[in-house]
Amino acid sequence: MKALTWQSAGSVSVEEVPDPRIEDPRDVIIRVTSTAICGSDLHLYNVLGPFLAKGDVLGHEPMGIVVEVGSVVTTLAVGDRVVVPFVIACGDCHMCRLGLTTQCETTQNRTTGTGADLYGYTELYGSVPGGQAEFLRVRRADANAYKVGHDLPDDRYLFLSDILPTAWQGVQYANVPDRGTLAVLGLGPVGQFAARIGRHLGHRVLAVDPVPERRAMAERHGVETFDLADDLLELLRDETDGRGPDSVIDAVGMEAHGNPGVEFVQKAVGILPDLIAKPMMKTAGVDRLAAIHLALDLVRRGGTVSLSGVYAGAADPMPFITMLDKQIALRMGQCNVHTWRDELLPLVEEPADPLGVEDLVTHRVPLDQAPEMYETFMKKEEGCIKVVLEPSADR
Repeated sequence: MKALTWQSAGSVSVEEVPDPRIEDPRDVIIRVTSTAICGSDLHLYNVLGPFLAKGDVLGHEPMGIVVEVGSVVTTLAVGDRVVVPFVIACGDCHMCRLGLTTQCETTQNRTTGTGADLYGYTELYGSVPGGQAEFLRVRRADANAYKVGHDLPDDRYLFLSDILPTAWQGVQYANVPDRGTLAVLGLGPVGQFAARIGRHLGHRVLAVDPVPERRAMAERHGVETFDLADDLLELLRDETDGRGPDSVIDAVGMEAHGNPGVEFVQKAVGILPDLIAKPMMKTAGVDRLAAIHLALDLVRRGGTVSLSGVYAGAADPMPFITMLDKQIALRMGQCNVHTWRDELLPLVEEPADPLGVEDLVTHRVPLDQAPEMYETFMKKEEGCIKVVLEPSADR
């Protein structure tokens, strides 16, 4: 089959790789009909190369049609249409019962000290082949392949794999009070959905992004937007009676604008030999922290900062004196997709499309064009906000 593979820092290519097969009676194989490029994929593209091997299959936002079923799978059959969450969880352990499926004790990566296995996301999370491919082996399918209907287009369901529940969790973690104000930093795909969810839940939403096309998209959904200007803190405080928003979501993460010195170090470490780079990143790695520092400055005293953007630094300096003095609550974590998907399914199937899931994709291309689209997405060119790849294969 064809699959998008990591080759080296800043280099991916579509290659022929072996077809997946049933390896465990709990598996199913799906023919991928749609699979998206995520902002987290850009971290692999740019920064986390030391934890990847040449030829690793990327991607963690797939959906498709079941074509093979393992012998003990009870909830799925050939021909079912499914969405696959990026997290691989058992559904039965203590952590899964708590709703913390990213901490699943069955698939947890204890040798690396990290959480549950993730599709297409480095040796830190199991080196599991990802979904930017014509076919995907779905593990523990009864718990991890979410059956949906056949009548609506893929875009109604695809984002249940990651970014829609990630945004929903981000808003829930933000703990916005009734009739409160939520600020969203970053209007990439997760930020777009977080802003819309905030509006759907009745909050006032102020969103920040330097890209005009991203601000324009958010404004279509009732979001008040602001450029990343030098006087941003003053502007947003003026909008909130001088206090700052009740809650702030950082939907940017470790590759924020600013911190050019850290950006240089990230890229330099990413091309070092793995034996040198891995221990450096595990013990002394730092992120670009402009977004989270802005969030901590911006939120009102006693407010909440919710992190949806990914951070990977082990030695990030944090302004604890400010956090303590302002009595800031901080929530974060990989998204527990399974916990939110039943709550979100009625919203994505509602005819009015209240979260605008059909108003996000700006680029839809065949899988063969994935390498070019990684570059376009990374550089925010051509108004690129969300890319969907469409593999085509028969089996």
